[in-house]
Amino acid sequence: MILAGDIGGTNTRLALFEHGEGRHEPVVMEVFPSRAHASLEEIVELFTQKNHQAIEHACLGVAGPIRNGVAQLSNLSWKVDSHRLADHLGLPGVELVNDLEAQAHGLSMLEDKDLVVLNRGEPARGGNEALISAGTGLGEAGLHWEENYYQPFSSEGGHVDFAPRNPLEIELLSYLLTKHEHVSYERVLSGPGLRNIYSFLVETGRGEEPAWLKQQIQEKDPGAVISQAALEESSGLCVEALRIFICIYGAEAANLALKVMATGGVYVGGGIAQRIIQKLKDPAFMKAFLAKGRMATLLEAMPVRVIINDKTALYGAARVAQLGVRLGHHHTENNH
Repeated sequence: MILAGDIGGTNTRLALFEHGEGRHEPVVMEVFPSRAHASLEEIVELFTQKNHQAIEHACLGVAGPIRNGVAQLSNLSWKVDSHRLADHLGLPGVELVNDLEAQAHGLSMLEDKDLVVLNRGEPARGGNEALISAGTGLGEAGLHWEENYYQPFSSEGGHVDFAPRNPLEIELLSYLLTKHEHVSYERVLSGPGLRNIYSFLVETGRGEEPAWLKQQIQEKDPGAVISQAALEESSGLCVEALRIFICIYGAEAANLALKVMATGGVYVGGGIAQRIIQKLKDPAFMKAFLAKGRMATLLEAMPVRVIINDKTALYGAARVAQLGVRLGHHHTENNH
């Protein structure tokens, strides 16, 4: 069996896959709330005790940079050590990859039903691809064609400086600079980022916050509450917050596409995209994506697709473990 993981700031997904070519559905999959546990080892222990299977290989996609087999999650206090996990599982080694890199490896496993097309475009054969994914944080990755396979490369592009494009976004940046020394795209393009946009609208007097909404935001996941209220149109403030979010999302997706010259296409992943897919289909996202002046024609030709299969990163992690597809990430020796 292969143990595959998708380790994020909100949820940790673990699954067991059988060996074999092509796409396999998990034999078993469980989702754990990350913050309810002290460490990844604790979750792995719970999972393996419940699911008695002989694990031969393991690959985990983690939401954070990896150096020398150790990852510090960007939005969680955990430190994930591949050597310690290998000892825990009784394996020669455990592969760690960036979560977006795992998701990028999973793209080759997707079917048409797993994608929603925002722009058909005209993909260039063998052209680079890009992946952007907003969730608890903002992940970005690129892919380049090599030996008949799209090889992903990870980045920490979600932490680059947020670049406002109009007076309202300039005001948003000024507001966020009073709260954070560095304002990255992740400060606006993530679940907490949507909350930041909403708080900006409230605190700058752009609408009345109803008592029921204030209470729900305090008691539940703020990003989920705001996006749901926006989709239901039960709050004008939430509708406006989500509109701003979507416009910035489209703009940053295009920034990434231009930086990696993604003539093969752009993928939008993450839980937020799945939740707001109907709004992403509206013109605002693609209008912001194409608003790059002389580069608009280049961007028009790039396919843009939203991933609606939440197991994509697990497929990719299983593929890395199965085939040993490696480029630019750490691996321990003799683990394949």
